Amino acid sequence: MNVIEKLLKPFTIPRMIKVRQHFQTMAIADVAAAVHQSIEDTNVLSRIHSGDQVGIAVGSRGVADIALIVRETVKAVRSAGGEPFIIPAMGSHGGATAEGQRAVLSHLGVTEAYIGAPIRATMETVEIGRLANGMPVFMDKHAHEADKLIVINRVKPHTAFRGKVESGLLKMITIGLGKQTGAETAHAYGFQHMAQHVWEMSQITLAQAPIIFGIATVENAYDRPGHIEAIPAERIADVEPGLLLKAKQWMPSILFDPLDVLVVDGVGKDISGSGMDPNITGRFPTPFAAGGIQVSRLVALGLTEASDGNHNGLGLADITTRQCFDQIDWSKGWANALTSTVVNTVKIPMFMETSELAVKAAIRTCNAPDLSKVRLVRIPNTLHVQEIWISESLLSEARQKADIEILGEPENMIFP
Repeated sequence: MNVIEKLLKPFTIPRMIKVRQHFQTMAIADVAAAVHQSIEDTNVLSRIHSGDQVGIAVGSRGVADIALIVRETVKAVRSAGGEPFIIPAMGSHGGATAEGQRAVLSHLGVTEAYIGAPIRATMETVEIGRLANGMPVFMDKHAHEADKLIVINRVKPHTAFRGKVESGLLKMITIGLGKQTGAETAHAYGFQHMAQHVWEMSQITLAQAPIIFGIATVENAYDRPGHIEAIPAERIADVEPGLLLKAKQWMPSILFDPLDVLVVDGVGKDISGSGMDPNITGRFPTPFAAGGIQVSRLVALGLTEASDGNHNGLGLADITTRQCFDQIDWSKGWANALTSTVVNTVKIPMFMETSELAVKAAIRTCNAPDLSKVRLVRIPNTLHVQEIWISESLLSEARQKADIEILGEPENMIFP
């Protein structure tokens, strides 16, 4: 037994109970039909002429049903006589390479075989304008050469800044379509200016680029599309702020606060731009956003498969595992940090040889007044917080909450 195991041996992981959190929210029964209905309602296909090369911008986030939404948009464009193709619109993600960004789309199910359209990936950009302060605005070369453009993205609260628009269509237009060069420029002044720069830079892009409409989704608390809206390009700036408010109202949460220990099974760019959504964990990478719960110690057990080794966000945890450390592809997380200028997200927490030791280390260091009654919650990731595990110490509290359903009896924590 080594010294670490000896230090942690006296500490016991509490028994856990599986519970279901219930949220009031909306849901779309037929996503494919909703895409076509929204496009039809706004008559935006009339802007496509026969033979137009129509670029469809798709990002790197794990947007619910993204492959299906893209596929149906491709069908709609073809019905109007256009020739659709897909553009990875994801800043520096995918290791800031064309091949890496194509791979990110593949992980999300956006493949040429499934969507029925080619993917044109490049990191080349074209400067299309400048802000009053001299900041250049860039656009993906393939997007710049397209006859028409469509942007698809989920609208939701950002993980590092607050503004009238945060994550959504305008940010994708600015940073996603700007590729690594554009993302680096937008982040250069820091997140304290991001809300202003995203707004101003997107207005230049909307004026200069052939964007005809965007498809915005708002997801409910169960990680499902609750709202899908095709928005003509000239109305995006007016409509998106209202969708952000809806997204904030629908966002899920952990209904136990504060916590001594939060255990997160999976961290990844497919889950959140910050690997773990700070709006859920309360751990934000910058001082320019706040929210979520109060957590004394946060444990990250591993990276998601779809993150493909990108460990951005792991630095927001206090403790991780050897397995997680071994999953890291250093260049991918570091490319994100160098582009965003936020470096604490790619720092490496203390890591334990096993998941069990990692959880014990969190309990040992959480400074709870009575470690036999530690307030501990375990979640699969920050996108899926409907069915979670709570420690026995939270059971009486859970029984008093109308929106908590107890699913089982106390049992020992199980590790993969």
